[in-house]
Amino acid sequence: GRNPKTGEPIEIPARRVLKFRIAKAAKDAVLGQSQKK
Repeated sequence: GRNPKTGEPIEIPARRVLKFRIAKAAKDAVLGQSQKK
């Protein structure tokens, strides 16, 4: 990724990927519940 202020490249920790996966799982769970109704 890049720092928006300086434009200098920065490394993004792998933790962020896990957060996205959790968010996707939560989103899928919500979509799954809405489809059952």
